[in-house]
Amino acid sequence: WTPALCLFTAVFYFLYKNGKQMIEGIASIIVKGIVEYPLPCSFQKLKDVESIIKIVDIDGRDQVRDFAEDMERMLGSKMKSVKRLAESAEDADLYHDFNKTLEFDYYNSMLVNTADEDGNFIELGGEFPLEKNEHFNNLPVNTMQSDVQVPTNVYNKDAYILNGIYWSEALNDVFMNNFQKDPTLTWQYFGSSSGFFRIYPGIKWTPDSNGVAAFDCRNRNWYIQAATSPKDIIIVVDISGSMKGLKMTIAKHTINTILDTLGENDFVNVIAYTDYVRYVEPCFKGTLVQADLDNREHFKVLVDELHVKGEGKVAKAMKESFKILNEAATKGQGSLCNQAIMLITDGAMEDFKDVFEEFNWPDRRVRLFTYLIGREMTFADNTKWIACNNKGYYTHISTLADVQENVMEYLHVLSRPMVINHNHDIIWTEAYMDTVLFATKAQSLLLMTTVAMPVFSKKKETLSHGILLGVVGSDIPLLEVMKLAPRYRLGPHGYAFLVTNNGYILAHP
Repeated sequence: WTPALCLFTAVFYFLYKNGKQMIEGIASIIVKGIVEYPLPCSFQKLKDVESIIKIVDIDGRDQVRDFAEDMERMLGSKMKSVKRLAESAEDADLYHDFNKTLEFDYYNSMLVNTADEDGNFIELGGEFPLEKNEHFNNLPVNTMQSDVQVPTNVYNKDAYILNGIYWSEALNDVFMNNFQKDPTLTWQYFGSSSGFFRIYPGIKWTPDSNGVAAFDCRNRNWYIQAATSPKDIIIVVDISGSMKGLKMTIAKHTINTILDTLGENDFVNVIAYTDYVRYVEPCFKGTLVQADLDNREHFKVLVDELHVKGEGKVAKAMKESFKILNEAATKGQGSLCNQAIMLITDGAMEDFKDVFEEFNWPDRRVRLFTYLIGREMTFADNTKWIACNNKGYYTHISTLADVQENVMEYLHVLSRPMVINHNHDIIWTEAYMDTVLFATKAQSLLLMTTVAMPVFSKKKETLSHGILLGVVGSDIPLLEVMKLAPRYRLGPHGYAFLVTNNGYILAHP
């Protein structure tokens, strides 16, 4: 007998003596378990409906139509929220009388919850309760109150700033009501043409490493697109010998700033001139190209490589620009809306009246904006005359610090017809990465799109002036849009994607 055989014999004998009782015991346990612990819920539900389950073929066209309708409803609700904000802002301004001596304490987002050495809250920095909120990327926010950000280059107690902040307090109730009606809303805001930015929910704004609040809502794509209609822009820059040194540096910065004001709905080209006309990108000779991000960045690289030489002859460049714009209008190309030439030079020795008579007068369909570069004012009169007689705007840029503010002036001019006619066009921006509010939170850098709408002055005494008060907007993370096309409805290998009206992919796995 081996040990193994001994063990087997022992086990066999045990089962022979006790097997019946064991089998009966195990059976009773199983029965008791089934009674006391029913089948898993999902399996039980499957058993309940097994008789009525059927397999259905899904029609792709029906799926796409359903997704589109769901998205229309969702995006429509966002547009209604923005419309309510615009209406409220216009009414608040209408019933507010400007007070140049107004004193008003508001919550400045840079200063809130900041105390002095004695423990007292500093001016414009009162107690502002903040709590982390999962819906807002776990940032500390105040869902009961908006607050105001003012760029460092704007005086936070200027009379126009204070009056605008005062009447825009009326937006607080609308912000909260919108959020209650649609809890999927994220950031809502009002960007003023005077420079302040009212944001809901209220936050503590973090300056950059130098303690500067460089963010200016008027430079943001959503503001610019809502404030102006689509446009065709020809940028004409003087690269003659007189533009050497600091003048050329300022001119290049001016071009880049103009390019930053353009979007996918706009068309552009850049021409440099000396004694001959030179296209910055020869491949784009005689045409307009869409001002998408790639083309804008491509132009910036090429502009940086420009060098001064020779004698400047503006007339040739002007004629070439008019030809491009007139041909685009005739062929139904470009934006089919506003057209403008941006002339960047250190002076014009004549007024080029004959050029305008041939190409632009009497209709003055193309606006001319002139940027006089440098400290010299020798030829300022001609430069100003060119702009004023072609429905444009003249600015003098003597330092790099002047560029941003002066370039933005052209937007107010282009917006006037829209403001006077009260064309409240709602715009949707291209997809962008929101890095302003979430610079320190990598997980929050989500692709966003913004819905925005202009706000106009309705006061009778200024109605003919076409005054733009600012732009209201709301951010929509693309994840929210894609949730409306759930994967389980598309099968294991199916997916949804979105393409914009300009032919760019908005969302894709």
